[in-house]
Amino acid sequence: MAQAFDGKLEKLDHFRWKIPQTYKPGMRVPGLIYASESLLPGILNDKALEQVANVAFLPGIVKYSLAMPDIHWGYGFSIGGVAATDPDNGGVISPGGVGYDINCGVRLVRSDLMLDDLKPRLETLVNSLFNNVPSGVGSSGDIRASAKDEEEIFLKGAMWAVKKGYGVKEDLEFTEDKGAIEGADPSKVSKRAYERGKDQSGTLGSGNHFLEIQVIDEIYDEKKADAFGLFKGQVTMMIHSGSRGLGYQICDDYVKSMVGCLDRYKISVPDRQLACAPVNSPEGRAYLGGMKCAANYAWTNRQCLMHLTRGVFEKVFNKSWSALGLRLVYDVAHNIAKMEKHKVEGKEKLLCVHRKGATRAFPPGHVDLPEQYKQAGQPVIIPGDMGTVSYVLAGAPGAMQETFGSTCHGAGRCLSRSSAIKACHGRQIDKELFNKSGIIIRAKTRGTLAEEAPEAYKDVNEVVDVVHGAGLSVKVARMRPLGVIKG
Repeated sequence: MAQAFDGKLEKLDHFRWKIPQTYKPGMRVPGLIYASESLLPGILNDKALEQVANVAFLPGIVKYSLAMPDIHWGYGFSIGGVAATDPDNGGVISPGGVGYDINCGVRLVRSDLMLDDLKPRLETLVNSLFNNVPSGVGSSGDIRASAKDEEEIFLKGAMWAVKKGYGVKEDLEFTEDKGAIEGADPSKVSKRAYERGKDQSGTLGSGNHFLEIQVIDEIYDEKKADAFGLFKGQVTMMIHSGSRGLGYQICDDYVKSMVGCLDRYKISVPDRQLACAPVNSPEGRAYLGGMKCAANYAWTNRQCLMHLTRGVFEKVFNKSWSALGLRLVYDVAHNIAKMEKHKVEGKEKLLCVHRKGATRAFPPGHVDLPEQYKQAGQPVIIPGDMGTVSYVLAGAPGAMQETFGSTCHGAGRCLSRSSAIKACHGRQIDKELFNKSGIIIRAKTRGTLAEEAPEAYKDVNEVVDVVHGAGLSVKVARMRPLGVIKG
């Protein structure tokens, strides 16, 4: 049984709780947790808050070790954890602060279809998506990449897919970092990682990854929704996947090699899963170069998945995807470390921002936003579980002031996968959700459905209310699921 948090939290307001720096000798900064009274008991019973305190030991960490309301236990960092380090002050980078599924992320696609347009074709559409979009453990697809192609994917990201005809340039404009983060170094990717990535572009994978058909059932901010091209009754698609086996292998390679950096650089952390190296060290630069390759691969993967999804819609509706209005709203990364400029004590600093199970949430006016979203702020896409609603939010000024431009990334687990399988033993989750809510679900295995059952997750409504109330991001629209593809 994982050790629950045994310290005392200081309540700062309705949404913020502090782990004092005195909780553990060696903490360089306090911990700051975003949660409501109702979410807090579940958080306290998890090992995740111990991890928040442990992250506070990292050299060069700035302001706080942060945790979003969807926080739960992870490798090294909690999932839902955010930390920024200052390279000029010995700041480090930790693979555990990014995670194994590098640039696991989600993209939202809107359409010109209304619910009534979809209903007669919904089951056909879901079945066709399940048959034509590769999913499941170790899945491979028809979009193959040679060694030369793979290197180009590492360097150019989603642009590679667009050049191959798997999308249009407009898609890149509405992808975080335009689908490619600069500084990727293919020489820092192992042969084994190359091998695992060569035939997984355009594959969904397994676990919590999904493709979901939805309908918008609530608009909270008409002006921002209009900027995002969203309206009530509109059919949308959400695609959630990452860098697949390639990203896992890159993380695994560097987690193992970085353990030696703790002694080499005289770094003391309470958990070896927080193995790290100074950002500006050879080891730190090598990991960043490899991680960026995996991030660019993930953006390529989601671009290819969107291309396959558009193709299925074209066949089912006998219209081109552009005639159906299948436009990308935005694509956000969940597991990544980035060099970003943020203000610290009134001075702008270039920091290494770790987001692990957290979403970038830049506010209106930020230089990195597409022109179309400059006044509204960055779209923030928050999936629920396959039986509940999901949300679109917009980045808010509070995120830049408090969380290095970050907010939550989803509902967050409250049951481990093994616990969820036990709780769902003998049940048919797909039939339950169809009978209860009319949601059509297709999955490769019943085990996946049990792992991802709605009761395995926190209430996404409560999680979103916390970040909205705390001023990190603001609610724009809500979607309910109609059909779900799982690996």
